[in-house]
Amino acid sequence: MASQQPSLAILVRAPDGFTVWPGPPYPPGSSPPQRLPKTACSATSFSSDGSRLLATVASASATVYDCSSLSVIRSFDLPGLTAAALSPTGSYLQTFQKSSSPQVKNVTVWHVDTATALYQHYQKNLSKANWPMVQFSADESVACRMATNEMQFFDTNDFTKGIVYKVRLPGIAALQLASAPGSHVAGFVPEAKGVPASVQIFSCDKDAQNQVVARRSFFRCSTVQFHWNKGSTGLLIVSQADVDKTNQSYYGETKLHYLTTDRAFEGIVPLKKEGPVHDVQWSSSGSEFAVVYGYMPAKATIFNKKCNPLHELGEGPYNTIRWNPKGRFIVIAGFGNLPGDMAFWDYSEKKLIQKAKAEWSVISEWSPDGRHFMTATTAPRLQIDNRIKIFDHTGSLQFIKEFEKLYQVDWKPESPERFGDIAELTISLNGIKIEETKKQGSKSAQTSSKAPVNVAAKPAGAYRPPQSKHTAALQDKVNMKDTSDSTYP
Repeated sequence: MASQQPSLAILVRAPDGFTVWPGPPYPPGSSPPQRLPKTACSATSFSSDGSRLLATVASASATVYDCSSLSVIRSFDLPGLTAAALSPTGSYLQTFQKSSSPQVKNVTVWHVDTATALYQHYQKNLSKANWPMVQFSADESVACRMATNEMQFFDTNDFTKGIVYKVRLPGIAALQLASAPGSHVAGFVPEAKGVPASVQIFSCDKDAQNQVVARRSFFRCSTVQFHWNKGSTGLLIVSQADVDKTNQSYYGETKLHYLTTDRAFEGIVPLKKEGPVHDVQWSSSGSEFAVVYGYMPAKATIFNKKCNPLHELGEGPYNTIRWNPKGRFIVIAGFGNLPGDMAFWDYSEKKLIQKAKAEWSVISEWSPDGRHFMTATTAPRLQIDNRIKIFDHTGSLQFIKEFEKLYQVDWKPESPERFGDIAELTISLNGIKIEETKKQGSKSAQTSSKAPVNVAAKPAGAYRPPQSKHTAALQDKVNMKDTSDSTYP
């Protein structure tokens, strides 16, 4: 099975450019090798399926790489380039360039392989709310954009047709297309002149256009965050008001709403503690979601698709939740202005595995195979103590690397279904753990820099997931080998 699984990879971007590392585990005391020489850029991103990589130089160019060979597929000279994004499978490149006149169309959808401009329009302003301008479903069969008072749809087989049909929604300020599948789209209309804000869901089927599938209205809302589940049957909406009328939060007031496309549920999620909604994430199956909420110490709860609570993950200084791509393990953590506490849970066993710490973390994410959890401290959020930490799925620290300055670190996306179950994957990690060196001061990072800390044996009694007979037999074979061979195949 192992030979059929894709290799993990990590994108690392620093002031001197970006490179790509092979994924862990790494030999003791060594730095990960570079699969690509460091290349100057101002921004980088993967396509959602991990097949292609985009690197841009501000006001100058965009280059698309093939992730399997890291060779250049196509480079685009783009004067005044401000933003760029790849479509989910990397077929299309979307760019935004500065424009001095509405007569100059500055948003372009390119076909990457042929470098052909398929569609163009003028857009005055660029913001997080409207970028990427054109949204795609995961398989790129559906594409749409937000325009004044309407949602516009394209024929992805022929962008040169322009807009092929529209959904009217007066006052629309945000749009989110369901990804897998691209069957529905949600639009947000802010509160205005005494009329409450609303979120409305429409079918993407041309024959059902302008028919509202589900709707939710609410007051005290200026912005929203959308979270579609896998299957596109449920939508979580985090609504936020700029001002908390109770004066208990400087950051305003947030509420969590839930809509289903079959109208089985349209309402607010019943949270058991007052306070803000810090984070929410769907499981990989799309049948459950987890929420971190409430005034500190925050509470973490898992709900099913019917919005019924299934399991409590306790309380603590938490504002982040990360669900393992295989659906089995969960990390709840307190990052940003919180001290970096992490709790690793085995959800299938409803068991707390271990607690760990990753202070000053800005980035945190599971690897696609679900057995590594990476945190990073990056600039410009923090200008000192920039580092990458990688833990295994039980919360044991496996790797640390310090940087003078680190801008970005990302796992290369892969489909979790291409990897085996955790019980079979963990064998090669059973002998690895590192002891983190405590610093005497923030500058001491520079003395150990730039080399990962040493590896030590994992203590007896550490968490082991339940083993099948097949896994136990494999474990017996591993125990007969030299430790270094089993740890670093």
